[in-house]
Amino acid sequence: MTPTQIAALIAAGAFVLLVVLLAIPLVKLGRTLDETTTAIRKAHENSDPLFTGANSTLTHVNTQLERVDGITANAKSVSGNVSAMSSLFTATLGGPLVKTAAFSYGVSKALRARRKRKDEPAGRHSRRKGKGGLQ
Repeated sequence: MTPTQIAALIAAGAFVLLVVLLAIPLVKLGRTLDETTTAIRKAHENSDPLFTGANSTLTHVNTQLERVDGITANAKSVSGNVSAMSSLFTATLGGPLVKTAAFSYGVSKALRARRKRKDEPAGRHSRRKGKGGLQ
């Protein structure tokens, strides 16, 4: 064997070693891609029931939201009616009610003053105590 053939044989052995060393990561990468493909396939198979359940849940939620919209519309209507009733009550009964309260307060104050004067001893009627009166 000549030195050129030995050098070619060493180069060929090094090339085989390089191919073997590079083949190991490629085989592992192939297995990883196979596992990834299997995982994606399983996820796709399991996603159909998930999407079906999500769709039915969204349909149910939309139905409930429509009911809530109806309830809020009714509550708005009721609050408007209550506001109108309170305005009507204030307009029709507010004035006379205030006048009646003021009249009853005046009558009770006058009756208290009369009872107080009635309870005072005789002879003191001409000298009442109070604002602007003689003491």
